[in-house]
Amino acid sequence: MNGKLPYEVPTEMREFAERSVEQARKAFDGFMGAAHKAVDNAHGSAESARANTQEATRKAIAYAENNVAAAFDFAQKLVKSKDLTEVMQHQSEFLKSQVAALQSQIKDLGTAAQDAATKAAETVSKAAKGR
Repeated sequence: MNGKLPYEVPTEMREFAERSVEQARKAFDGFMGAAHKAVDNAHGSAESARANTQEATRKAIAYAENNVAAAFDFAQKLVKSKDLTEVMQHQSEFLKSQVAALQSQIKDLGTAAQDAATKAAETVSKAAKGR
């Protein structure tokens, strides 16, 4: 042969390299697990926000429908009124009913907003604990 001895990696160095590779693999696996959890939590948060927004939109549409229907009923009563006294009576009844409806709608929206905030806080808390 050419007289050169083959180069051998010392056993300690090989073991050190193997441990380093294994530690790096574990660290990467941990990182990937955390990334998957973050994506899952973000998806859950987005889904929750979407559901809350959808529910709020449904309520707003229902309120608008009710308010418009009440206005049409009021308009029909005005058209059928026989005198100014009857017009004023219908006007008073309409205003009272609309104020009551508005108070109910505000209370309902406040409750819905509080529920949405509570759910969002729970989702954030769960995500933070999952880290």
